[in-house]
Amino acid sequence: MAARPLVSVYGLSGDKAGEVPLPHVMTAPLRPDIVQFVHTNMNKNHRQAYAVSVRAGKQVSASSWGTGRAVARIPRVGGGGTSRSGQGAFGNMCRGGRMFAPTKTWRRWNRRINTTQKRYAVASALAATAVPSLVMARGHRVDEVPEIPLVMDDAVESAKKTSQAKEILAAVGAYDDVEKAADSRKVRAGKGKARNRRYVMRRGPLIVYAANDGVEQAFRNLPGVELCCVDRLNLLQLAPGGHMGRFCVWSKAALTKLDEIYGEEGKRIPAAAMTNADLARIINSDEVQSVVNPVKSGQAVYLPKRNPLWSNEALETLDPYAYAARQAAARADKERASKKKELIAAKRAKAKTKKQFKGQKKAFYEAASKQGDVCSNGFTLE
Repeated sequence: MAARPLVSVYGLSGDKAGEVPLPHVMTAPLRPDIVQFVHTNMNKNHRQAYAVSVRAGKQVSASSWGTGRAVARIPRVGGGGTSRSGQGAFGNMCRGGRMFAPTKTWRRWNRRINTTQKRYAVASALAATAVPSLVMARGHRVDEVPEIPLVMDDAVESAKKTSQAKEILAAVGAYDDVEKAADSRKVRAGKGKARNRRYVMRRGPLIVYAANDGVEQAFRNLPGVELCCVDRLNLLQLAPGGHMGRFCVWSKAALTKLDEIYGEEGKRIPAAAMTNADLARIINSDEVQSVVNPVKSGQAVYLPKRNPLWSNEALETLDPYAYAARQAAARADKERASKKKELIAAKRAKAKTKKQFKGQKKAFYEAASKQGDVCSNGFTLE
């Protein structure tokens, strides 16, 4: 929020012409959540009712065939001689049928908004117009603007020609934002092109005046420029789309009148819930720490529970014998892994030794097979 005591006032030529105190409402707390909520509900209050025809999808003579015909019980078009006869009708699942839950004109289109909440949102949006970073974040071109908020002399309210308005804005560096809005004009995407809203364009500066001495006629034809009387400040203009930080060009009379509209005799200016939002600094400050209760000692500290299926420490506490068995199994696996090469070498050596006697076995078997009947000559082997 802005916190400067004085704001510069610029003449029509762009030179500084004086100073004016910053209105107190410009220091109101910034609440984008309230602004977004109020803007959403306000934007619903100019909608036009729409609904489908009550006869749509039901302008046909149809009745159900009932059960026993091996077809669904949806109403079917009567008659014959055309492909339309026998087709389903009325239902939202049928071709040419009505829609589900047809829209009605007595839908609740408008929204009631708390008056205090609306005033809070307007005050917050006004305060955001005095913060250069929020104005630039909205996309406004204010690089050449000497100061935010931009306050012009009251003579700006007497301008009657568009050419004069362009010269005034160019003198204070605000015409770049008008050119940005003009360059953004493009054809709308969607069916709105055929509904008398063919083009879309970004928002430019908002001219806030106190008395219309021709200022409306001078500025209204500039692309993106909007005008508003300070007595009728509108959140839809101060925060388009619900986004705070509209670039406003104030007349001196309009800015000074804010102190009459807001204050002791007028609307209440909302107060911030916290003057210092740095909560950690507040808690750790000496003033707070000197009165809070000291840290209590002797509090039981419970360790997080561990699963004995995966944690050896938890298993040892729960069942020392199972832990010893697990450790023995782990050691055996480790020793087995370390002796793996030796075991494989011993098995291969044993297999090689067996292979040496395999030939002798085969030769003995062949020799024994050639002797024939061993009992033909008695029990002699000659």
